[in-house]
Amino acid sequence: MFNQLLKCSLWLGVKVQLLTSQSQVINNETVHILVVFITPLETADLSVTLPVTLPVNTCLSEASLGCTSHGLNFFSDISHDKLSLISVDPEHNVYTRFMKSHRCYDLVPTSSKLVVFDTSLQVKKAFFALVSNGVRAAPLWDSKKQCFVGMLTITDFINILHRYYKSPLVQIYELEEHKIETWREVYLQDSFKPLVSISPNASLYDAVSSLLKNKIHRLPVIDPLTGNTLYILTHKRILKFLKLFVTEMPKPSFLRQTLEELNIGTFKNIAVVRADTPLYTALGIFVEQRVSALPVVDDKGRVVDIYSKFDVINLAAEKTYNNLDVTVTKALQHRSQYFEGVLTCNRHETLEAIINRLVEAEVHRLVVVDEHEVVKGIVSLSDILQALVLTDRE
Repeated sequence: MFNQLLKCSLWLGVKVQLLTSQSQVINNETVHILVVFITPLETADLSVTLPVTLPVNTCLSEASLGCTSHGLNFFSDISHDKLSLISVDPEHNVYTRFMKSHRCYDLVPTSSKLVVFDTSLQVKKAFFALVSNGVRAAPLWDSKKQCFVGMLTITDFINILHRYYKSPLVQIYELEEHKIETWREVYLQDSFKPLVSISPNASLYDAVSSLLKNKIHRLPVIDPLTGNTLYILTHKRILKFLKLFVTEMPKPSFLRQTLEELNIGTFKNIAVVRADTPLYTALGIFVEQRVSALPVVDDKGRVVDIYSKFDVINLAAEKTYNNLDVTVTKALQHRSQYFEGVLTCNRHETLEAIINRLVEAEVHRLVVVDEHEVVKGIVSLSDILQALVLTDRE
């Protein structure tokens, strides 16, 4: 794995340092640790103190969750005891109580990868590194403050492109030359936004609450004693973890109710684009409406494709971000992964069917359509977790 990172560093123009590769016992579990630290060449040889016990995020397939997480080993001994407590009142808040009885640490894999960016790294090189490492976000380390100060995500890439793009004839200087710390100064504009994180000993209920309250998709798990980032929690990871143990828990009756009956999802003011919508316009919708995906519809409003925030990173992969006047359809031709088509559902399907489809397909959302495939709404992982964990339905 480290050799692959070294190859990437040659064309990125950065130095990749392997800070540690070892096995460590944490909470009686053996964790295989690989820590890579990416810095610009001009500062790579400076003395930098970085925590060196970081089990790292997350090129692991979500399908491997069951065999790689601490959670499965942990539950092999105590899951039945904990679930027996829930069975006292079988259906009442069963998922809420499940989440409150388990820690964030239970989801940390025994072997994973985390890419950390120094804030002095050039923005462009950081996004290229995200692409080459197959990750969607990375914690930011401030060498001056000696702590983690934030996350760099695809949303930052979108904000930079939308803010500074002028035309295909004008290079985006801010993307080419700015350092991460410069972008953060411009973006934050003196408004202090502390890094939202969570302790490994906090409950999964607290993690879900933080994700939804702060409207974020990635939550770093940071050891409060050492300052080490252990993992990055996501909606997908949490729902996958819950799904592993669903068969051992009482099934609430609301799972058999439909989306329409439960009023789950968004069905008003759905942001969509057409096949000929300019890419720059689509980026503007991401920024202004803070949505994570845009159904692509035809003249009759029928869904034909979907353009998500993750698709935008392909602009960095293909180095085509200097022309945002192309259509969404043209941009989607550069998808780096095989696309099986838009996953949809209807408002008359049960919540259980929706959850199964989301988890099995490992997607973040389903487009809700009518019998004519016309877009009527969106149901996301956030909606599902809100309904399962934070809403008292019993």
